[in-house]
Amino acid sequence: MPKALRPHFHAIYAYCRISDDLGDEVPDRSAALALLDLWGRELDACYEGQARHPVFVALAETIRACGIPKEPFADLLVAFRQDQTVTRYETMDDVFAYCRNSANPVGHLVLYACGEAGDSVREENFRLSDLTCTALQLANFWQDIKVDFTKGRVYLPQADMRRFEVGDETIKQGIPTSGFHTLMRYEVDFARSLFEQGLPLIGRVHRELALDLDLFSRGGLEILRAIERRDYDVLSGRPAISKRTKLSLALRALGGKALPFLRLGVGTAGKAA
Repeated sequence: MPKALRPHFHAIYAYCRISDDLGDEVPDRSAALALLDLWGRELDACYEGQARHPVFVALAETIRACGIPKEPFADLLVAFRQDQTVTRYETMDDVFAYCRNSANPVGHLVLYACGEAGDSVREENFRLSDLTCTALQLANFWQDIKVDFTKGRVYLPQADMRRFEVGDETIKQGIPTSGFHTLMRYEVDFARSLFEQGLPLIGRVHRELALDLDLFSRGGLEILRAIERRDYDVLSGRPAISKRTKLSLALRALGGKALPFLRLGVGTAGKAA
């Protein structure tokens, strides 16, 4: 990121990091909800010009300089509260509704901070960003199925699990059945399609942000490929991107090789990554 933007990203990250930790790292759900409510009141105070907590003192300057509305910050808290009370999702539409608050606001914040949320481009940029952020969220869900299960959460749509004859017991035992392999192939392919649909955003923003978006998409697609390399077995071990692959992805982006997806066509995005 350009030096002038770094303080804004620091402030946004601090808010998102603490919000996420309040929702995910506090073992007692009632305590987590109370802390999230307190954090929400601090956000309200920030927008009323009465920032008190150091994170919000810094965030207030970012909000002013970048013209960021309260909604994306508040939406994140909706998702973190939801994690305390909702542990299963019936359909993919229900998962999408969760991602609207848990993932998509981050993309909006990035676009605001980078000056890519102007009136003439906001609607389309947000639409493409939402596709990318939801895809990243799904890739993370599919990567962490066993981890989330230990926290009592299953983000795989229940309707899809029934369709492929997969139950909680399969996840609990950690032994993937043939139905689980087929289910994961289906979910990985769906997440990849979202990445492909969101790729045109890369060509709509300035180069510095385009490089980051290219890297985010490559990284997300690489997670999906890591799942595939394990033959969709995410139960006996967590699929991960190696340090060597991470370095390769970063070098390819920084080397000016961004936007290959657009030249090759979205149908080859998975291979391009």
